Amino acid sequence: MSELRATGRRRSAAPAAARRPRTAATGRRRAEVAASSKPSFRGTGHKAAVTAAASGLALTILLPTTAGTAASGTDLPAAAGAVAVSGQPVTAAAGVELQFQRTGLSSTFDPDTKLEQVMVAAGEDAKPIGSEGTLSQPMDSMKMTSPFGFRVNPVTGYAGEMHTGQDYGAACGSPVYSAAGGTVTEAGWAGGYGNRVVVDHGNGLKTTYNHLTSISAKIGDKVTRGDLLAQSGTTGNSTGCHLHFEVVVNGDMVDPKGWL
Repeated sequence: MSELRATGRRRSAAPAAARRPRTAATGRRRAEVAASSKPSFRGTGHKAAVTAAASGLALTILLPTTAGTAASGTDLPAAAGAVAVSGQPVTAAAGVELQFQRTGLSSTFDPDTKLEQVMVAAGEDAKPIGSEGTLSQPMDSMKMTSPFGFRVNPVTGYAGEMHTGQDYGAACGSPVYSAAGGTVTEAGWAGGYGNRVVVDHGNGLKTTYNHLTSISAKIGDKVTRGDLLAQSGTTGNSTGCHLHFEVVVNGDMVDPKGWL
């Protein structure tokens, strides 16, 4: 019996003596193995982790997100039984069906922001690249009757006159809207232009609206894109009801076609 007790004492002490101390190298090796087993989502932006309990096992799922690509303030619709991914682990009972809804890849187009970026990038250049679509249509119906460029003057018959804007045929009294946000700097009679409104959009860009039958805006008004400015007409040097629309960049008249 004494021999057995002695043997038992030796056996109980043996594991402690044989226990290998953990070294820094061993810790690093385990970290490397753990890291190599994780899935990689290179180039997918931020990752959101969702932890779900399934069959008694805790599963961690890494999902790439598109944070920052959707419009600010956009709310995701909640689907039945959906679990929102908030960047923090969330849990669900075993057997629950999980549905994930990511933000869309396309963001809401902001023409005013694009317009500002184009003008700042253009500097003193009167023909910025990539300006198409930065201005909105000034009328509901855009039936062009005379383009920008040299033409025969319909009033005087003089050939080779520069037409500084685009003409859009419309019944007198049709609404005329601001093509972008800005400040009204002119609103009134302007000789051959007839009744005229000028909106300064900043960064060297202006738009003008001419031959109007009546004017709704006033000098100093702060307008936003699509605000009503006036009603089309045939005042000044005009042969019929229409809108003469101009785009002015750093003091130079440019073709509106490249902006609408």
